[in-house]
Amino acid sequence: MEGVVAEKPVIKVAAICGSLRKASFNRSLLRSAIQICYESIKGMEIEYIDIAALPMQNTDLEVDGTYPPTVEAFRRKICEADGILFASPECNYSISAPLKNVIDWASRPPNMWANKAAAILSMAGGGQGRRCQYHLRQIGVYLDLHFINKPEFFLNGWHPPAKFDSDGKLIDLAIQEELKKVLLSLQAFTLRLQGKNLKDKSVTESPPLKHE
Repeated sequence: MEGVVAEKPVIKVAAICGSLRKASFNRSLLRSAIQICYESIKGMEIEYIDIAALPMQNTDLEVDGTYPPTVEAFRRKICEADGILFASPECNYSISAPLKNVIDWASRPPNMWANKAAAILSMAGGGQGRRCQYHLRQIGVYLDLHFINKPEFFLNGWHPPAKFDSDGKLIDLAIQEELKKVLLSLQAFTLRLQGKNLKDKSVTESPPLKHE
């Protein structure tokens, strides 16, 4: 109908941090991603999902096909999401225990991860979380969780210049731009999995980041 503007697709992304530490830099990356998405990426929303209250995965806690209330709430958030954004440190050459725990809970029947798009961020020293990310990709193969291939995002936050301020806010402008590229890739890949395209230029040609 003439004069009617087509509604832009809205991608809902669940953001999960593999660290429970209050001052986690990986959680700071997710906060930055949420802000970047809000300010400069149309058609996508990111919600941070707190995993601190989840019990350790234990099938004894499953009763007649139901799960503890905190687990049910978490699984519902994953089910409702179109895509997943992980941020996690590397622990003993692999993913962190909290992250493995939530992966296991949401994979219980029915598998909530299946057919969703995903992206990974990691802030770590040394290998910058590469082994963590590659292990997570391996897990995704079994879960039918589909990760974007590029761009990859690895950050060694300990090398100068400072990447975060004293409040844990990401202040490195170049890293912010890299983070935005990951989000745009996740958005496009999610729509592709859903059989949609970013036909509206206002969605793909997002405004520049605001640097204060």
